[in-house]
Amino acid sequence: MIQNSYDNSPTLYLVPTPIGNFSDMTLRGIEVLKSVDYILCEDTRTSTPLLKHYEISKPLISCHEFNEEKIEGKILSLLKDGKNLALITDQGSPVINDPGYIISKFAIQNGFNVVGLPGATAFVPALMMSGLNPNRFLYYGFLNVHHGKRVDELKSIANYPFSIIFYEAPHRIIDTLNDMKEVLGDREIAVAREISKIHEEVVRGKISEVLENLPTIKGEYVIICSGNYEKEDYSSLSIYDHVLLYLNDMKEMDAIKKVAKERGVPKSVVYKEYTSKKRGEER
Repeated sequence: MIQNSYDNSPTLYLVPTPIGNFSDMTLRGIEVLKSVDYILCEDTRTSTPLLKHYEISKPLISCHEFNEEKIEGKILSLLKDGKNLALITDQGSPVINDPGYIISKFAIQNGFNVVGLPGATAFVPALMMSGLNPNRFLYYGFLNVHHGKRVDELKSIANYPFSIIFYEAPHRIIDTLNDMKEVLGDREIAVAREISKIHEEVVRGKISEVLENLPTIKGEYVIICSGNYEKEDYSSLSIYDHVLLYLNDMKEMDAIKKVAKERGVPKSVVYKEYTSKKRGEER
C-alpha cells in the first residue's frame, strides 16, 4: 500500500517534543500542533506547560501505553470525520520507546496517513557526543529489568562489531553497567544524562572507569557502548545481513569476498545466498 503523506487527507502526525530544553521544539512541530484539530498526549499535565509556552490551545486526548488500544475507536472516528490529529509524548520522539506505535499502526491499517516529523530524540545527541564510532550502530533501547534476562540479552549482542545504544533508568544504571562489564568486558563507553538541560553530563571511558566516576544518579541515561572490534563473530548474522554490513564502505562484490573470507566459506556460497535473498527483498 502506497500513501502520499501530503495529499490533504486526514492525517495522524507524530510530533517530537523537547527532551529538556523547550527551545529544541522545531518550527514545523509548532506549526503542526497549531493546525491540527486534536492533540494526543502521553500525559496532559506534562504536555500542558509546553503547549502554553508556544500558545497552542487544542482539545487534548490522553494517549499512553495503557490505553492506546482502548481509544482506537475514538481515533478512527475522528479521522473518518476528516479531523487531523497530532500525537506527542512527554518528551522526545513518539514510538521510539514511547507510546504511539499501536495508534499509528492502527491508523495505517485503516488507510489513513501517518506522518513522522524530525525532531528531538535522546540517543542521537548522545551518540554524537560519545566519541565512539557512529558509522554503524544498533539502537537497542531498554534492556530487561531482570538480571538474568538482561545478561541473556547482552550475550546475544556481545559480538556485534558496531556501537550499541541503550537507555536506562537511574535506579538500574549501576546494575546494568556491572552486567555489561561482566558480559561484554571492560569496553569503552559513554554515559550521558540530562541531555539538552542545564545539568547535562557525559562520562567517557572504560566501563570500570565510568562506574567510579558516575555523576549524581538522577535523570534517564543513554549508554553508548563500543562494538566488539577485536574478536568479530558473525555467527548470529545471516550471510545476507553480513554482506549488508559492508555495503556502505565497499562495492557489492568486494563485500561478498570479504564475507566469504571471514566465514571461511566459498565465495560462490555467499554470492548465491545473498543474491537469492536480495531478489526476494526487491519483489
